[in-house]
Amino acid sequence: MASSAESYFEYLYTVGFEDTNIVGNVYYTNYLRWQGRCREMFLKERAPEVLVDLQDDLKLFTLKVDCEFFAEVTAFDDISVRMRLIDLAQTQLEFGFDYLRLEPGGETLVARGRQRVACMRGPNNATAPARIPESMIRALAPFTVAGARGAE
Repeated sequence: MASSAESYFEYLYTVGFEDTNIVGNVYYTNYLRWQGRCREMFLKERAPEVLVDLQDDLKLFTLKVDCEFFAEVTAFDDISVRMRLIDLAQTQLEFGFDYLRLEPGGETLVARGRQRVACMRGPNNATAPARIPESMIRALAPFTVAGARGAE
């Protein structure tokens, strides 16, 4: 779900026990999983043509992910994962993710991450770099960080 007031795509999630470790904090790999889920929901809602292309020969390879943690998240916290386009090249994109805990009195930034993705085409044993589909570039336009390289 996109916010009309902000330039981000938003994925909302309620943390469950399955997301936590033995001491009750969210296990770090879940933040990376939420990045992927946010990206998938963006494609489903904003760029369904790309999903059709993925069933053909387009591949989106995640090249790099990272996440920096600022505060603990526990079971039943409501989380907003907000995705923005940070960088756009001919065959690669970079997304930024803000993770916010939604609370009755406001929200708290609990983590921030990035994800670099490459577009490839061809059979699994012979993929080659490919241009980012125009439909994806158009869908990302409202969620582009001001001054993002390549997104002018």
